[in-house]
Amino acid sequence: MLRAQTTTLVLEKNPRLGTVLMVEDSIQQHSGEYRKRALWESLPKKMMYQTFQSIIAYLTYSGKIAFDSERKIAWIYNPSLVKKYLERTDLSWENENKFKNKIC
Repeated sequence: MLRAQTTTLVLEKNPRLGTVLMVEDSIQQHSGEYRKRALWESLPKKMMYQTFQSIIAYLTYSGKIAFDSERKIAWIYNPSLVKKYLERTDLSWENENKFKNKIC
């Protein structure tokens, strides 16, 4: 299970990097198609649901995925597009330094 605090993220189940990457790849390939449980059931390798929930919480916290109104998971991480918009002088950003440090 995951507990998000003000500035820190505490994972109680520590998934392996390969497991996180497998979930990321599945979400990217099926973005907007599955809800959480259906995505978990469609993964190429099986894992405990608690571990899967920890990965989903981490990806949500890091801004890589989001849920739509039907609770389907979509991949939203696109650093090159964000960098492109940050470089535009006709746009202003409230927390510009926060985003630049996170992406660059």
